[in-house]
Amino acid sequence: MLVSQFAIFLTHFALWAIALLLAIPVIALFLECTAAVFSPRKNTDVAKILDRAAPRIAVLVPAHDEAVGIRLVLEGLLPQLSPQDRLVVIADNCSDNTAAIAREAGAIVVERHDAHLRGKGYALDYGMKFLESDPPEVVVLVDADCVVEAGTLARIAQQAIVTNQPVQAVYLMDRPTQPTAKDAVSALAFLVKNQVRPLGLGQLGFPCLLTGTGMAFPWLVLRGAKLASGNIVEDMQLAVDLLIAGHPASFCAEARVNGILPQQERAARTQRTRWEHGHLKTALTQIPRLLQAAIQQRRIDLVAIALDLWIPPLSLLVVLWASALAFALIAGAFGLSIGLLVSFLGLEGGLILISILGAWTKFGRELPLLSLLVVPFYILWKLPLYLSFIISPQTKWVRTERDINVAKP
Repeated sequence: MLVSQFAIFLTHFALWAIALLLAIPVIALFLECTAAVFSPRKNTDVAKILDRAAPRIAVLVPAHDEAVGIRLVLEGLLPQLSPQDRLVVIADNCSDNTAAIAREAGAIVVERHDAHLRGKGYALDYGMKFLESDPPEVVVLVDADCVVEAGTLARIAQQAIVTNQPVQAVYLMDRPTQPTAKDAVSALAFLVKNQVRPLGLGQLGFPCLLTGTGMAFPWLVLRGAKLASGNIVEDMQLAVDLLIAGHPASFCAEARVNGILPQQERAARTQRTRWEHGHLKTALTQIPRLLQAAIQQRRIDLVAIALDLWIPPLSLLVVLWASALAFALIAGAFGLSIGLLVSFLGLEGGLILISILGAWTKFGRELPLLSLLVVPFYILWKLPLYLSFIISPQTKWVRTERDINVAKP
């Protein structure tokens, strides 16, 4: 009898512990999305920022075998630069004619060859060393497969100078030329992560994470950062390092960079594996570091970013929530009293749904709402990705295969 009662207690304790742990990312997601939904549509500070004299800019574009689409990217960047600015392409371990195409387009090209140290971080470090002899005021980082909308460079560069802090533009993914319903779900998840949540954090008075491209840094801020690494989500790690060092990143909702989701199934899986394994690993290693620094430095913004990192990819959050609800219902079928627990989990599910629908309503109406009906199939598609993180997490940088088409200008 005592053994049976202890088993019931242990089951209740485990289920409530899971539900309460899930409540942390769910509430954080809800607060960020709600703050973004109720944010003003225009930033009144933009005009003040743009009134200042334009700083000297150097745009670094790390490129590994990007011959297919780099010309279009550079043609979008060059008209946004003044004669005092520079556009530098780091042709990193290229086996194609990326360097030649970049030179023809009008960029300065530096070539790096190192078969052992591979990855975007090493390329950026090489580019920064190239700039050391004549450093700019602001360094802007742009991926070689993204198109930067007109006016973006000026906005983020001037905001970086005004605030003396890193600045992140909106980075979104367009659907490919032959989109599937899965692509719409993926684009919506990307929108929530890279536009809605950073905007919400800004409205709440907190910094944001960096998202990999469309980032501006004062020269001295970036020069003091550790870039040379093979980290598969170097942007996220860089944001944490700079934040702890006293350089929180701010969000610029009026600047935008567009990428495009891969058309090929293999490329899509490679891309998502790198992003999400990197996110999960960074969360596991950096949340404790952020919380420790928050206590030492007495800074609430470090806690806010730790909570933001605690939010897993949306599909994984739904999987965890649905699994917790399923286990609770199974426990109820065996006679356990789970009424309050199921109600609590139901509330969490409602907050997730409200967060996603609110984000879609204000920011994502061009994405078909009916595509949400394929969410269960999208989650099934991604389950092997999450299981592989437990069995064999990806630790090395792997370039995503490019489609023939590139991001829309």
